[in-house]
Amino acid sequence: MRLGRGWYLAAVLSAVLALGMCLLGWRQADQADRINADPVKVQGTVTQLSTGTGTYSSVSYPAEGRSLTATDLWLPEEARVGDRICLEYAGNDPGAVRACGKRYPQPAGVGLARVSVPVALLLLAFSCYRIWLHRRGTAESRRNRPRTTIAFASEAFGAGMPAISHGKRSRRRRKSGRRALR
Repeated sequence: MRLGRGWYLAAVLSAVLALGMCLLGWRQADQADRINADPVKVQGTVTQLSTGTGTYSSVSYPAEGRSLTATDLWLPEEARVGDRICLEYAGNDPGAVRACGKRYPQPAGVGLARVSVPVALLLLAFSCYRIWLHRRGTAESRRNRPRTTIAFASEAFGAGMPAISHGKRSRRRRKSGRRALR
């Protein structure tokens, strides 16, 4: 019995998903730590609102004498384009920004990582378990399988007899060359 490639694919994809979500969560936590170490409060302006899939809200804010833009931040429900919103950014990294009073810059990323990493790790463990069961089963079946081809060839015929012709010469003529037609 052959194990489908689906379990191998599930194992690889769940490992990639778990790793990717861990990196996303780690990045969010790292940015939150940098902001907490040296927070600088500024007023940003909402320049775009999310209108569905594929679009993000964006907020422009002043930092170190230049204007920067942050996307996909938490915004209040009643926010409109042009509204002023309180932001905090890290003093040593103006690109790490979040809304005032929030813990993470993009709370959806951390929430997604908290849910998807354990699910992906469980799927990885289950896929590896199924692969291990299959490999263990095939190894046992190889050990317990009778060696029929070897037994047939060595025991069916007498000692010294060729297995195919039973000791008789072939009746087939060998052609040594073509004779000329007369």
